[in-house]
This record gives sequence, structure tokens and C-alpha cells, in this order.
Amino acid sequence: IHPNPKSVLGIGFGAGVSAGTFTRYPGIEKITVCEIEPVIPPASTRYFAAQDYDVYHNPRTHIVYDDARHYLLTTTEKFDIIASDPLDVFVKGTAALYSKEYFEVVKQHLNPGGMFSLYVPLYETDEPTIKSELETFFQAFPNATVWSNTREGLGYDMVFMGQVEPLRINLDEVEQRLARPDYAPVAESLKGIGVPSSLDLFATFAGQKSDLGNWTKGAQINRDADLRLSYLAGWGINSALEDVLYRQMLRYRERPDKLFTGSPDKIQALYGAMMRESAGQ
Repeated sequence: IHPNPKSVLGIGFGAGVSAGTFTRYPGIEKITVCEIEPVIPPASTRYFAAQDYDVYHNPRTHIVYDDARHYLLTTTEKFDIIASDPLDVFVKGTAALYSKEYFEVVKQHLNPGGMFSLYVPLYETDEPTIKSELETFFQAFPNATVWSNTREGLGYDMVFMGQVEPLRINLDEVEQRLARPDYAPVAESLKGIGVPSSLDLFATFAGQKSDLGNWTKGAQINRDADLRLSYLAGWGINSALEDVLYRQMLRYRERPDKLFTGSPDKIQALYGAMMRESAGQ
């Protein structure tokens, strides 16, 4: 979506796959990954180098061994993309990476036109938890959008994406970009996770504040002062409500006429793909 990203900050290395995807983009000049545990990057590379494109040894990659909050509170650097892929929110300490104050700090480290993506699980989650996560995100990023990931047609997890300015996605421009020879590795990477086209990618749109805000209204806000989400998330462990929550969100989703632009046939094709995605087809 970003027309010309050059710098990326990844929150959490894990298996390296999230950070590794950025090595496929021709314009990316620097990939900074903030990882609190020094053992993780070399150990993950030993087992997952093929899956993460050996991002650990990529000359563009810079690993910062620090807590993500501390790093963002002390660095002056800004980024075009910040991608956060923390542990599940019920894990001790993770709620600090889902607080309103933390999101505000992230926003201060985005370049103009920059984007912030946050992984959010629907599995082992209940309604108060996901509503709290979403409403907290909306308060920091009023122009946020939500994107779903289904498994066998059923809701499973999501990505919240925030930016300062209202988001506009030109479908024709994105498709032209993906068709460029220098974007062939990007298209290949997307196909590897079952996304063969840009329409398949954007068909995962699940809503934005203008519609989902009606569902999350009144939800408890996760703040640094109480980290309420740590308590809420504990009640969702062992639940199996992922598809139920996904369907609830889709009931509030409205047609995103202002979000997507492009040729009329492309717009209609996207809306058709969205309906099929919602139906699990």
C-alpha cells in the first residue's frame, strides 16, 4: 500500500518471517528489528532461514536488542512502516504493547504517510478483549482499518493498520506495482501464503472506525496506568470464539466506498471478492 517505503521497524523477531517479507521490496533500504531476547534471531535463522529469507544476515537488517517501548521512547528515528507482531495478548507483559500511550508513541515515530500494523489474535479471545484492543487502537489512530486472516473460511486472527492521514488505496496503482519486474519477489511472497492477487489481499478488509466504532463503543481502554487488557485477556484463554467474533465484526462492516479507488470494474471485482471472503469461499 505504501507507495515508496524505505525504512521499516519490526517489533519482535520471532521466526523472522514478518521482518523477512520486507527484504522482498526493492525500495527498502533499512530494516530495524527490535527484539528483547538475543537468543531468538540466531536460533530462528538456524531453523527458518528459508521461510524468513535469511533476514538476519541481510545487509539491510539491523537488530536492536531492547524492549520495544524503551527503544521507541529513547530513539529519535522515524520510519515509513512499523510492524508489530508481539506475543499473544494474554501473555504477561504483552498488554503494554497494546496500550493507548504506546500507540501514541508509535505514531510519533512514523514519517509522513507512514503506516503501523499490529497483529491481533481472535483465537483464545472473547468479546470484551477484542473490543478493548480495537477501541484503544481507534483512539490513537482514528483512520485505522482492520484486515482479517481466515483459516478454512473461518475467522482466526487480524491485522489492525493505523496511519495519521485517511487511507486511500488505488487498486489500479497497486496492481501495476505488483506487475513490475522489481516487484516479482513481492508477488511470489504473497502467493506463498495463499494471496495470488491484490484483490485477494484487499478482500480481507473487515472494517474501520466509521463502522466498527459502533460495535466497540464503550469498550474499556487499555492504558499504561492500569493495563486493563492484561486482566480482560485472561478470561478469553481456552475460548473458541474466533469465528463468532469475526462474524460479529462483519455485521457492522459497511461498503468502503471512500477507502478504495480505481477503475469501476476493479472496484466491483473487489466487492465481489469481499463477499466471497466473508462467505468463506
